[in-house]
Amino acid sequence: MRVHIAIEVVALVAVVAAVAALARRIGISAPLLLVVVGIAASYLPFIPRVELEPEVVLVGFLPPLLYSAAIKTSLVDFTKHRRSIGQLSVGLVAFTALGVGVVAWWLLGRVAESIGQEPLPFWAAFAIGAVVAPPDAVAATAIAKRVGLPRRVVTILEGESLLNDATALVCLRTAIAAAVVAPTVWHVGLDFLRAAGGGVLVGIVVTFVLAKIRRRFTDPVLDTTLSLTAPFIAYIAAENHYIHASGVLAVVVTGLFLGHKAPIIQSAKSRMSERTNWRTFQFLLENTVFLLIGLQTRWILDDLTESPLPTWLIATTTVAVFLAVVLLRPIWIIPTTMLSRRVLGPSRPGPVSRSALIVVSWAGMRGVVTLAAVFTLPEDTPHREVLVFIALAVTAGTLLVQGSTLPWLVRRLRLPGPDPAEDALQEAAVLQGAHRAGIAKLDELSAPTDPPAILDVLRQRGEARAQAAWERLGRPETEYETPSEAYRRLRIAMLEAERAHILKVRDAGLVADEVLQRAQNALDIEESILDRDEDDDVGGRSEDLRPKTTSAACEHLEQAPVVVTPNTPDGCEECLAEGGSWVHLRLCLGCGHVGCCDSSVMKHASKHNDQTKHPVMRSFEPGETWRWCFVDEKLG
Repeated sequence: MRVHIAIEVVALVAVVAAVAALARRIGISAPLLLVVVGIAASYLPFIPRVELEPEVVLVGFLPPLLYSAAIKTSLVDFTKHRRSIGQLSVGLVAFTALGVGVVAWWLLGRVAESIGQEPLPFWAAFAIGAVVAPPDAVAATAIAKRVGLPRRVVTILEGESLLNDATALVCLRTAIAAAVVAPTVWHVGLDFLRAAGGGVLVGIVVTFVLAKIRRRFTDPVLDTTLSLTAPFIAYIAAENHYIHASGVLAVVVTGLFLGHKAPIIQSAKSRMSERTNWRTFQFLLENTVFLLIGLQTRWILDDLTESPLPTWLIATTTVAVFLAVVLLRPIWIIPTTMLSRRVLGPSRPGPVSRSALIVVSWAGMRGVVTLAAVFTLPEDTPHREVLVFIALAVTAGTLLVQGSTLPWLVRRLRLPGPDPAEDALQEAAVLQGAHRAGIAKLDELSAPTDPPAILDVLRQRGEARAQAAWERLGRPETEYETPSEAYRRLRIAMLEAERAHILKVRDAGLVADEVLQRAQNALDIEESILDRDEDDDVGGRSEDLRPKTTSAACEHLEQAPVVVTPNTPDGCEECLAEGGSWVHLRLCLGCGHVGCCDSSVMKHASKHNDQTKHPVMRSFEPGETWRWCFVDEKLG
């Protein structure tokens, strides 16, 4: 028996890895392909019946999935978009639960009663509405990032998916409780406040305790072990019968704050270890979940045959609920967004474009929480087998319909994704500033007795890191090997020779294995840094970082580099020297001069062009990638 279980687990993991790899190779979303493969596999005669226990998903899968997403989410960005996230994760979920509940109650309640069948009570209809209300975190963001959505849209979708499960589960708990005692508005509101407030409070307390403990852990293995238990600690602490708060919300709060504090409470080794382990853990969990969703198809359909309801009514209700789930999202998002702008004014990051609103309205794929939550319905719920099928149909339908068409919609709307050139520019500017801060600290700490050679090496290392970022931006159209690439190529070759020598010593048995392992680890760490630099090379090729120009772009814009190393990244050169101020900054692509714009008092950017006749400048402001040709007066 144990061998069979082991074989099934290994086969499950192997299929997940193979399908995910295939999805990456052919360029489609892994969740979509896994669901399709699961549905097909469920009809194979040698595949055992797979049933997802709700406790396994809600306690075993959901907390680590939410935590792994939360620790990677920027708390600053999350706070910045809190209005949009709140409207989606609380308002939209409640609106969808109520709207779907009315549709299901009318069809399975009124219509079923009219044809002599047992009617569905409203509490059960509201329960299925709560079940299908929350979109899935993994499916939406995986597709969003793959198609290159703007970061603000991705942040809003991620923030929504982190909190909407808590709202949906509270609504579901209220609906199930209503089967015994009819709740009042006061009771529902109080229960929601206790669940939300208690979840936030527990999350803050767990964060405080874990942060105190992790400050004392210097061993990456111990720190990562504690990190893997953090979501379960937060969930169990919130869900115990004394507090009875939202465990989902406690996990999200814990992940957001611990991720925000990671650079302070963890060592570099611990952060690298945690990041690697959570990436693996998240990959296995999220992809396994979508495969399991598909694998349940056959037995859910088999149970559906036992329903006394006519087939036409089941089909009509399923289609109606699916359409309600899809349509209620834009019906809520677009009016409430416009209303909030009119009443509260534009949000701090600026208004979301109409194209972005359309994409957010269509990114409503459902996932594992929907399918797990429906199994928490009591066994004596009227037409429970139909409600389970509706949950499966909505989950699979939104994944296949919305998930497969979302990339096409993004391309159709021409929604701009993150600009690699702008990312590289900001990265280079940040590294340049960090290097200057490091050099200032070195000058402060260095003493006359410090070896000059060591001081030179320290200065060169920081400067090389900053220059490597600028090299990626300043490449001409004719490709060449930059100094950083030459260093990487030659150092990797040296590391291979060094590793071959260590292996030769190991095979000769001349040195203790523990000593050899430490030497090997030192080489592995250095090589992993070089590999990471290559993987993180934004664009890597000059054409990837070259901004798109219009068909009417002039030859100066076409020939100019994206950017050059600025002479003074901290601001306008003349204003810094003379003690002046500026409004915006411009970068000369001929020599790297940084000057102030024409809106500034001194207009040093234009004065620089008058003196040098360098034809092209570009904006040196974060988030702006436009370039201007002084000669032809064209914008590119």
